[in-house]
Amino acid sequence: MKPWANDNGVLTYGNYVQGEDVGSDKWVHVLSVRAMLEDSFQSLRLKRDLDRGTRDLATVEPGMVVGRVAVADEDVNRRALEAAAAAAIEWRAFPIEARLDILDRVHAAVRQQRDELIRMLTLEGHPLELAKWEYSGMLEATGPAARDFLREQLWREYRTEDGRRRIVRRQPDGVVCVNPPANAPMSSALLAALSMASGNAVVVRAPRTAPMGVMYAMRELIAPLLDDAGVPPGTLNVVCGHPAPLLKMWLESPHVDDIMYFGNVESGLKFEQKCVAARKKPILELAGNDSVLVWADADLDHAADAIVEGFFGSGQLCMIPNQVLAHPAIADELIERMATKARAMRPGYPDTEGVVLSPVLRHDGFHAFLDDAVTKGATLVTGGRGMHLDGTPGDTGFFLEPTVIRVDGLAKARELDAVREETFFPLIPVVVADKGIENAKLLDGFIQYINTNTYGLRNSLWAKDDAVIDRYVTEVVNGGLLKINESHIAFAAPLPSHGGTGVTGGVFGEANYPVLRTTHLQGVAISDGNRPPRYR
Repeated sequence: MKPWANDNGVLTYGNYVQGEDVGSDKWVHVLSVRAMLEDSFQSLRLKRDLDRGTRDLATVEPGMVVGRVAVADEDVNRRALEAAAAAAIEWRAFPIEARLDILDRVHAAVRQQRDELIRMLTLEGHPLELAKWEYSGMLEATGPAARDFLREQLWREYRTEDGRRRIVRRQPDGVVCVNPPANAPMSSALLAALSMASGNAVVVRAPRTAPMGVMYAMRELIAPLLDDAGVPPGTLNVVCGHPAPLLKMWLESPHVDDIMYFGNVESGLKFEQKCVAARKKPILELAGNDSVLVWADADLDHAADAIVEGFFGSGQLCMIPNQVLAHPAIADELIERMATKARAMRPGYPDTEGVVLSPVLRHDGFHAFLDDAVTKGATLVTGGRGMHLDGTPGDTGFFLEPTVIRVDGLAKARELDAVREETFFPLIPVVVADKGIENAKLLDGFIQYINTNTYGLRNSLWAKDDAVIDRYVTEVVNGGLLKINESHIAFAAPLPSHGGTGVTGGVFGEANYPVLRTTHLQGVAISDGNRPPRYR
């Protein structure tokens, strides 16, 4: 079956295995976010009935349902792995330039399908401004700067004085399985699928809770260009299913080499151990608890703009600012600017211009973090309440007010749950260092604080003093990416957008270029056939 839309505009996708669309007698249905916000009870009941097959899709009011995706059974999942294993052997033999050409093709397709990609992101519930940001990441990850950098890393060749060839290259691992997160499935799946450019075959799981974006990106954007390029069928496979049985199958399958896993820290680190025991390479993308250090001479307005990026998506992203480390000389003014910008943020339907806040399904965790912080001495600066779609406060609203709290003193800051852990809510603590400490020792304390963070995704600094910047860049070893006087969340090819140290990336964590992380280093020595010397 090919992707199609019925008279109500409901997109239908089967699973995609070895270049063919595979249907099913079970489906998951994707409802309009607008419908969910307007009447969540009726919408959830409708979805339940449709998924169970007790309601006919033809009887549903147009606009309520935007799509449906076939659920893969065990046989389809097994066939996807077998197809990937067969295709990987053929695909890795293609010339490196032909494989990397996939990046150019994806880049062109992303440009061409801009509006539909952004629309699909809003259908996932991402507010429009956040969707535009994610789209910019797709462009950066596939653009010329990224391609040229990856080409250099995948193959470097040298010649000795007597003409012998010496090659240092990265070879594809084989079959890469991808388990994207439910909060950003399409953009994460698209990034991970780029591991095909190094010669791997991939199997991507479309999350049952949010499968549409993944299916669209894989089936409508990537699959056609792979066909046009003559890439072997089975190099890309996409299945929709429950995570637990599918992950178990991947771990037990002899066909699987790498598993890229997005998720929370606790389950991710446990899964890492299972991968190692099963002799699979784990590539983890877990939580982040990013810090932004604001020095005494920083441009406070620009710094505040970068910090409140932590409220994008209502804080339900990994690579956003989670906490601020403030020099005491500027703390009051910085907090005031942050509070002003936070109060100006409004909720709304995801496809509305200027909206950056997303619904938050469970508010209890937010209030637990906030109550713990206030109990332990933090000061609530702004926010702290639920919020309705129209922006009015209310405990029954789907949204949360962007919230800023002040925490005085660096030494005991991590006693607060909201400082020590990723919150995944619109809650940013500002940790203000004690007054009366000379700047050199103050910077010592900040750097030590950053390096001892158990998380390690991104870290930012706002400062003008070159000496401060140089020390920060030289001495901060924690994290996959450092940003100096720049947007914390902006993409900057050829720099990596994902990956990190500590619990963010697990034991093997580092900055993550999927094209490189799904490969292994190999050296090659080639001579002309004459007896080579054993040593010089």
